[in-house]
Amino acid sequence: MKVSGIKLTWLVLFSTFASAAIGQYNWKLSKDEDGIKVYQSEVKHSKFKSIKVECTLEGTYDKLMAILNDVPNRKTWVYNNKNSSLLKRVSASEFYYYSEIHLPWPMTNRDVVAHLKMNKDSLNRFLKISEESVPGYAPEKNGIVRVQQSDISWYVTMPSAKMISIVYIFHTEPGGSLPAWVVNMFTDKGPYESFKKLSELLKRSA
Repeated sequence: MKVSGIKLTWLVLFSTFASAAIGQYNWKLSKDEDGIKVYQSEVKHSKFKSIKVECTLEGTYDKLMAILNDVPNRKTWVYNNKNSSLLKRVSASEFYYYSEIHLPWPMTNRDVVAHLKMNKDSLNRFLKISEESVPGYAPEKNGIVRVQQSDISWYVTMPSAKMISIVYIFHTEPGGSLPAWVVNMFTDKGPYESFKKLSELLKRSA
């Protein structure tokens, strides 16, 4: 059976993502609620765990992209997001943004400057999203610890016309003096709360 060039390209892209999602990690399920599964994994050369979220939500690629493009509105659904602002718009699918993350006393708030890119397959089979920290892109602020390393990958497919299936992988080095054991105790709460609110927002989107 012959495999077309387009199908072969899609298989290569999917295999590459699957390898990154599975091969580098030893995922352990830490939360499974409301159709949202949160996994944790130890990471080489880091005291902080990586997070994977798997869920299927009501929505479409375009609705998800519109929500991500609405940077100031991140505070309504991203857990502990105090404020966010757009720094530079490259295109409808690429931009740089700033976010401040609230942490309870006596911990110090963190902020991150990130470069976000969205790549939707021309045949509508998948949407890939990457968010990579670029800490030197904007000046640091007094009293806030700048996150030096943060990487997020989304792989989104549409099993039906009105549903999206998401695999989301996140790792960060929060910097400062945060004890890793304290952070790792609560790493499933933020992603779960964020995706629960994202699900509600997708349902409300026109």
